[in-house]
Amino acid sequence: MKLKVLVDNNTLIDRYFRGEPGVSYFIEDGSKKILFDVGYSDLFIENANKMRINLLDLDFVVLSHGHLDHTWGLDPLVRLITEAKIEGIDHRTPALVAHPDAFLSRKVGGLGEIGPLLSEKELSRHFEIVSSREPVWLTERLVFLGEIERKNDFEAKSPLGKTSTEEGEEDDFLMDDSALAYRSPEGLVIVSGCSHSGICNIAEHAKKVCCDERIRDIVGGLHLLDPPERQMRDTLRYFERMRPHEVHACHCTDLASKVALAKVANLKDVGVGLDLEYD
Repeated sequence: MKLKVLVDNNTLIDRYFRGEPGVSYFIEDGSKKILFDVGYSDLFIENANKMRINLLDLDFVVLSHGHLDHTWGLDPLVRLITEAKIEGIDHRTPALVAHPDAFLSRKVGGLGEIGPLLSEKELSRHFEIVSSREPVWLTERLVFLGEIERKNDFEAKSPLGKTSTEEGEEDDFLMDDSALAYRSPEGLVIVSGCSHSGICNIAEHAKKVCCDERIRDIVGGLHLLDPPERQMRDTLRYFERMRPHEVHACHCTDLASKVALAKVANLKDVGVGLDLEYD
């Protein structure tokens, strides 16, 4: 599997790309091409063009969850594919894979709407929607994990704003927050968006789905932004026990959390332009 970082809060020090507070990764596994999250704007398209990545040749677009910094790039992606149709340019219509709740309306404080700008109905006019709480295998070795089991008592305990459902407004515990897992010969590679469901919960769920206790790498946001003391302490203890070969923590992981993680794990730098490859 090959992974390229198209969007992150940071850029690699020696690469001339732009960043934004969002996430987008381009993944190749065999002949399949996957776009995991689409960031906040059309920046993922700009950076992909610089990397000579053809986003008109995607098999899947996968959403980690339904927040603006992971979904608002869907509008420019729809425009890109539509313009290709108009101009007669070769293109595919990718399947859009997400938890059903990823399409809900969301609000936090006075920010207004922070969920997807396009509804599931509107998106269904442009993509084949694969809406699933269960794991979805994208290739023989790469899986969308679906709804994450939340077994740890130190993660994902506080709501973040409100979500609008048919029953009305409810506290938003981001039950749609999911991740990818890749079965490499050396163990699992977990690719997360924000880890609102808890990175330790995600790792345990990935182990269960993939029937492998080993963790090769964790790539993505860990949602450790000034975390409660207990959450940070127990997360560090979990990483000490898990002993992943590497950890590529980025996006919503603050400096203090990275420093703490570096004491118990082989922490690596991440930024737009990063190339990762796994057997």
